Amino acid sequence: MKFDRNTVIGFVVLAALFFGYFYYNNQEQAAFKKQEAEELRIKDSIDKAKNPKLDPIAKQADSLRNDTINSKIKAGGFPTAKTAAEQLVYAENEVFKVAFTTHGGQPKWVELKNYKNQDSGLVKLAGTDFDKISYTVNTGDKTTDETANLLFSKIDSVKNADGSTTYSLSTQSNDSTSAASITHQFTVKKNDYMIDFSVKMKGADKLLTGGTMNLSWKYTAAQQESSVSYERENTQVGYVLDDEFDYHTIAKTNDKVFDDKVKWVGVRQRFFFTILVAKNNFSSGKIEWSIPSSTDTNIIVQSTTNLKVAVPVQSEAGADFSIYYGPSDYHLLKKYDLRFERLVNLGQGIYSFVRPLNKYFMLPIFDFIRGFVSNYGIVIALLTLLIRLLISPLTYSSYLSGAKMKALRPEIAKLKEKFGDDQQQISVEQMKLFREAGVNPLGGCIPALLQIPIFFALFSFFNSEVGLRGAEFLWSSDLSAPDMVIQFGDIPVISFLFGNHISLFNITAVLTSFLISVYSMSMTPDQSNPVMKYLPYIFPIFLLFFFNRLPSGLTWYYTVSNLITLLLQFVIQNYIIDHDKILAKIEANRKKPKTKSKWQERMEQMQEQQKQMKEMQKKNKR
Repeated sequence: MKFDRNTVIGFVVLAALFFGYFYYNNQEQAAFKKQEAEELRIKDSIDKAKNPKLDPIAKQADSLRNDTINSKIKAGGFPTAKTAAEQLVYAENEVFKVAFTTHGGQPKWVELKNYKNQDSGLVKLAGTDFDKISYTVNTGDKTTDETANLLFSKIDSVKNADGSTTYSLSTQSNDSTSAASITHQFTVKKNDYMIDFSVKMKGADKLLTGGTMNLSWKYTAAQQESSVSYERENTQVGYVLDDEFDYHTIAKTNDKVFDDKVKWVGVRQRFFFTILVAKNNFSSGKIEWSIPSSTDTNIIVQSTTNLKVAVPVQSEAGADFSIYYGPSDYHLLKKYDLRFERLVNLGQGIYSFVRPLNKYFMLPIFDFIRGFVSNYGIVIALLTLLIRLLISPLTYSSYLSGAKMKALRPEIAKLKEKFGDDQQQISVEQMKLFREAGVNPLGGCIPALLQIPIFFALFSFFNSEVGLRGAEFLWSSDLSAPDMVIQFGDIPVISFLFGNHISLFNITAVLTSFLISVYSMSMTPDQSNPVMKYLPYIFPIFLLFFFNRLPSGLTWYYTVSNLITLLLQFVIQNYIIDHDKILAKIEANRKKPKTKSKWQERMEQMQEQQKQMKEMQKKNKR
């Protein structure tokens, strides 16, 4: 990679994209946190005004007594969960363990057997008091209640022929005039993260108004990774509305209204995904989500989804759903054929142009290498080597262009000696020299620009590949997170630049980038422009700040790529490119008749115009 003027332009574009991406994300996060803090302050002020201070013990006793009375009234003829102890029904298969509660007849929590959390326990999903799946039913002539508040005390289970097990939790009204009952059935299948959820109702025409089930799904995405802020940046809400997939990042908006049929709604928090599916579609609804204003909490986001489900107006009726609690694994999600995999970030938003590159190139090759190599660090190194081999023809072309530029050094030096400080005239004469010698000044720029989509493709890929989570390599304990070899806490200035740590793989990426700059600048013509001269050395400094918070898998890739670049430069320059042949070819090109391309004509016209303008400015000063 030769750092002539155009190569430098390529790196400037790359640096600008890096800076723009991280600056944009930081500004979005800061604005959202400020908005959340202000909303919390206003809410606290209103709550304090409405609730004057009372004796805490007396206030708690009154609250419990009133809650019990109100719950019995709302439950009507159904038993209320407030009056009975909670019972848990445990079920499991090869991939998870789930607990169903008699309070509401719903999942209490789900533990994933193959994934560890930050405390070395199992990853737990939907395990907070906020999490609920409920819907409104008519419990009496003038009373309604949420099923989450009812007691589903009757418990049954049955083993199915396909190896799955169905667990039933039921509640029944003691009102002899209605004889209504509700049964929630959960089917746990072998080696599957999807739970089938069926609602069976007797007296459905009385329990539901107008044949509509108003379903409420509350979900908390709790912290699973080392960095809360980085996990929030990679958390999204997705859905299929009117057969079209769409998604929202949680930091930009906080609600979405569904005015047409919805197949599923889900929350993906980087490596884990929870999805609610209606087998016959939801007719309409809305999802809202909020991010806690405090960075100390372990809650990534909380969402509340209200959805309508059409139910036949008849005595016995129900609705069928499915709930996915599992990893955000592209291949696994794709098998369900419901477009779940679209929410896996292989390239989204302004970087959606790299999704085909990841889907049809990076992912298949990564999986192929992973088939015979168990260590993910070595898989990344081999992937890097393969990528560099595939673009090696362009790399060779770049080095050949650099070698030609080096061969022209003596003549460029003569131009500088002849025209002195007249940079405009030197540029004009250099363009003529390049044309006569048959040298393409853009030859060294293409490989540098090609690295841009490759980098952003791998940036998305390494942020979403669940296999990298917890993968150890060298000093990194998790290739999906920064290798925080040096941690120094929150120090104001340092935290602003680096965060609370320094990544060693980031240091190796920066050092190898600096070595490339040193080697490449030694092989290119001298730059009289100080900015162009020192910019290649400044670029690694940008990497030092931008890469420090990135997954160590990505900085390891960049380190390997830089080492390969250094090796290729040395081998090609010293053992493949024949400099004598290059000089001979340049001389032969000079003897050929020259035709100017339109681009060359425009460049010369622009340079000539700039030269004339500069001369006029000098005359005016005189």
